[in-house]
Amino acid sequence: MGFARTCSVALVGVEGVVVEVQADLEPGVAAFTLVGLPDKSLVESRDRVRAAVVNSGAEWPQKKLTVGLSPASVPKGGSGFDLAVACAVLGAAERIDPREIADLMMIGELGLDGRVRPVRGILPAVLAAAEAGYRQVVVPERTTAEAALVPGVSVLGVRSLRQLIAVLTDEPVPEEEDRPREGSPDPMLAGLSVPGVGIGAGALLGERRPDLAEVAGQSRARRALEVAAAGRHHLYFQGPPGAGKTMLAERLPGLLPPLTPQESLEVTAVHSVAGVLPAGQPLVERAPYCAPHHSASMASLVGGGSGMPRPGAVSLAHRGVLFMDEAPEFSGRVLDALRQPLESGHVIVARSAGVMRLPARFLLALAANPCPCGRHGLTGEGCDCAPQAVRRYRSRLSGPLMDRVDLRVTVEPVTRSELVGLGAGHGAESTADVAARVRTARDRALFRYAETPWRTNSEVPGHELRTRWRAAPEALAEAERDMERGLLTARGLDRVLRVAWTLADLAGHDRPDAADVNHALELRTGFQRGPALTGAPA
Repeated sequence: MGFARTCSVALVGVEGVVVEVQADLEPGVAAFTLVGLPDKSLVESRDRVRAAVVNSGAEWPQKKLTVGLSPASVPKGGSGFDLAVACAVLGAAERIDPREIADLMMIGELGLDGRVRPVRGILPAVLAAAEAGYRQVVVPERTTAEAALVPGVSVLGVRSLRQLIAVLTDEPVPEEEDRPREGSPDPMLAGLSVPGVGIGAGALLGERRPDLAEVAGQSRARRALEVAAAGRHHLYFQGPPGAGKTMLAERLPGLLPPLTPQESLEVTAVHSVAGVLPAGQPLVERAPYCAPHHSASMASLVGGGSGMPRPGAVSLAHRGVLFMDEAPEFSGRVLDALRQPLESGHVIVARSAGVMRLPARFLLALAANPCPCGRHGLTGEGCDCAPQAVRRYRSRLSGPLMDRVDLRVTVEPVTRSELVGLGAGHGAESTADVAARVRTARDRALFRYAETPWRTNSEVPGHELRTRWRAAPEALAEAERDMERGLLTARGLDRVLRVAWTLADLAGHDRPDAADVNHALELRTGFQRGPALTGAPA
């Protein structure tokens, strides 16, 4: 009787669970049994592993073979267990020393010819291995850079099972020529991306970032973008078609600071699992941008699908921007599903196959027309919508959802003089100039919250801002009067205070004064309180 074991990782959302892969050989009729709650793709690994072992020059054991995946109660799926299963079988057959693989973590899919193909979710899998104490990981060669992002782990990238056998048995490592011809696509990378899963995520990652200097006029909206980026406040644009709402929102990710190393790992893990990690870019270093179409389903937005849930748009936009153009055209149920992640920074999806917790700390940007035809309130153009239709259209954005949106700005049509001024090359600040002020404001907030779990003003609980970091005396007088009149909820008052702190950081104030709070109220309610806001710093 032969026995061997090694380890792999089962992914539950973006979190990994270490799985012990055990192989047992006993005398009897040749058979291959796989146990441990595998899904269909994992059951099919029996045929892949057998063909890969034989085509790699090893002998397949003609005995009763049982492969167990422990813990058996954890659902397991995907083809990433192939490499571990093959090595466990070879260890039980004494082709390789079982002691050599007992402490190895192996992740990878096997082709019938023995080549090791990359799989999605390498980064979260290696992170789980490191947390469990494993220090040696074997992965497909194409994903070595992604696995190497985890500190303290020795990564071995292999092209084929034949190479891995040679490494484990101290034999000469054979060369494997599997590079595609120049100019042709690499078939080995096909499994890393899933067409249609990205929902617009990362569409701006590999392209030139649009510049804010390309936007004509819109000083109030530009100022709101700056405040939103500096404090990570949620934003709502309302205005007629063609006013520039989408242009402004697309330039919001360029204002956000680069991701910290920890944030980069979080974002990369989600994108790796979802299959939207750009080829040749193992680490996402800039804020992602996700813009789902208004026909998006509940599962595509918050996560879900058959079997074990998959990350949705809210998770793909983690640490970045989720832009919902034509927001009232989205399903009301889909929009209201955003309420929980907007508050908590994560989403919990429960399905029959399990419960999954996914990160979802994103900056929400909404855009909407004033009415179905888009001409309501414009001078010189009549609106054809009945009053009931206008009310019905606006009511699709529910009160509880809008109460969580800090900045609400009306985007006016661009004038001819503003377009002419833009064409003449003056009058518009660039993204780089605004982003510099955003970074300065973020640094002030980071210094203030250095000994706390919070990084931006939008994350700080209202109780802390009222007791630990107080505004100037009488600064909240106007906001408290609005609350007494019923114009602000308690949540709304807290959010006004957070925006006021962001305005103070942008202006270089030690704490918010009455002008900062009034400006925050204006950005939330649309009613001017004091001097008019402009696109320049306060």
